[in-house]
Amino acid sequence: MDTEALRIFVDVAHGGSFSAVARGRRVEPSSISRVIAAIEGELGERLFQRTTRKLTLTEAGTLYLARVAPIVAQLDEAAAEVRAIGRGPVGTLRLSVSVAYGLARIVPVLGQFQARFPALTIELLMSDAQVDLVRDGIDLAIRLAPGVDANVVVTKLADTRYHVVASPDWLAAHPLETPEALRDHPVLRFTLPGYRDRWLFRDARGDVATVPVHGPILMSNALGLRDAAIASLGPALLADWTIARDLADGRLVDCFPGLRATATDFDTSAWAIYPSRNFLPSKVRVTIDFLREMLVADTAPSGRAIIRSSAPDAS
Repeated sequence: MDTEALRIFVDVAHGGSFSAVARGRRVEPSSISRVIAAIEGELGERLFQRTTRKLTLTEAGTLYLARVAPIVAQLDEAAAEVRAIGRGPVGTLRLSVSVAYGLARIVPVLGQFQARFPALTIELLMSDAQVDLVRDGIDLAIRLAPGVDANVVVTKLADTRYHVVASPDWLAAHPLETPEALRDHPVLRFTLPGYRDRWLFRDARGDVATVPVHGPILMSNALGLRDAAIASLGPALLADWTIARDLADGRLVDCFPGLRATATDFDTSAWAIYPSRNFLPSKVRVTIDFLREMLVADTAPSGRAIIRSSAPDAS
């Protein structure tokens, strides 16, 4: 069975139509039908259930697709690797990232990425919804969490540290001597579970204090909380990648610089994850290296890729 026939089968399975695949290949639908019939004849199993309105995979077809689609993808990637020798990575890289992290850390470096890899197209998918890398055709994703819960390859990009910050004007009107003083003031709260009701603080000795928090403003986006804090609406608990420039420029002030702060875990990181496979496309490899260079140039080396399979995800 030739590889082109397998590609046609995968295209039909994903597109759900002989005619759509035929149009894309500029051939007659009957030729696509003959290819599928030949595969079914060789296997001795029907792969599609055909009606006048719908084309669906049979149980055998679903099993065959699960086995064949990764093989076809790896063949295409291997061909792209060979063609890219001496020219750099080519093709399209689909990168999944949360909205806030994408806007704060990825969008600002896209120009440098394009200049370095002119033959590589990046499709940036910004969403706070959890995605399935294989099902959604994602080449690379960035997750913010203590760890990543999936059978994927994981490499750390950077450790993440949280800070309670407020505008200079707010702090001038509401001095905070200790975290306990937050009990007396409304704060800006994140809507994620665990972030709404209390913040945790750890001192240099490792002692942890839990402080209940309250406030009438809750948001689902970290950049929105950042803007609200700059507007003197109250203190907010935010990650360093959200507020680094604001702290440097004086728009925000770290309320408790001698303490570590968090809502859930003190040790959390930005992870680059990609589907577990033996062959790593050059487009993924160079993107990981680029992100580490651009985003964590001032952090310690992150180490080699590792497999994670049982840690909670909190992206």
